[in-house]
Amino acid sequence: MAKCDEGYLCDVCGQDVAEITSSDLYLRYVIGMVDPETLHTSNERHIRCNPVLAQFIVDDRFEPVFADGLFDKRQLDTEFVQARETLVTRGWRRLCEVAQLEIPILEYPLPEVVEEIRRRAL
Repeated sequence: MAKCDEGYLCDVCGQDVAEITSSDLYLRYVIGMVDPETLHTSNERHIRCNPVLAQFIVDDRFEPVFADGLFDKRQLDTEFVQARETLVTRGWRRLCEVAQLEIPILEYPLPEVVEEIRRRAL
């Protein structure tokens, strides 16, 4: 079976990542953690399969995730946690928006990320 016929399989659980709103790869892309040039070669996983990132989504529509160990947000600096929650939650909400839109993939990221991508391209 060709890679494109397999869909996007989660590196952690091996199941299909069927929805963009559950894609860790696209969440990281939207918030600027994945460069558009490497998006097609980066590994995929479900957001929930990456609790270190998922724990920062704070939205009534997203069931909370807790990360154990050193990266548990309850063990981290309060200011860092607030900033990370703001960014990651905005990113997840943006994923929910783009799932409903027919826009080019380069327009998926948050506005400040799009601006940074454009700035680097100059």
